Amino acid sequence: MKKILMTITIAVFAFAPLASAENQKNIVDQVLASESHTTLAKVLEAADLVETLKGEGPFTLFAPSDEAFAQLPEGKLEALLKPENKEGLKALLASHVLPKKLMTFEIVDVPRARTLGGNHVGLKVAGGKVTVGEARVLEPNLIASNGIKHSIDKVILPES
Repeated sequence: MKKILMTITIAVFAFAPLASAENQKNIVDQVLASESHTTLAKVLEAADLVETLKGEGPFTLFAPSDEAFAQLPEGKLEALLKPENKEGLKALLASHVLPKKLMTFEIVDVPRARTLGGNHVGLKVAGGKVTVGEARVLEPNLIASNGIKHSIDKVILPES
């Protein structure tokens, strides 16, 4: 019964109208077209993950907004963008990708998921809000040709 109530609680949130033109784009093309994900576009390129995320998938991308990247400690992003820190940047970004398609209404059944980087991330639905680790989903279920994109308000830091 609890599962049914939680599903009903997020039904409106989970099934927000989606633009059909967006559905034809892959996840990377959606990021590139988004005015609120310019930093993510830059770091995907720097980490050489563009081709991976343009691949067949399916993927779920928890896409930090520009404001989310701005919350990182001063100098953290600049340090990660240095060529010698490419592996750290890849690990950070891999913590935002699941190697499967996961809609927000499915999170009720998946409290923890393994990321592309091999870490685990906690998933939760409470009070009609969906969280991924410490990040809150701002814009859910943007369907892409190779998966799903969810815009989030914080950068997910990989497990140590």
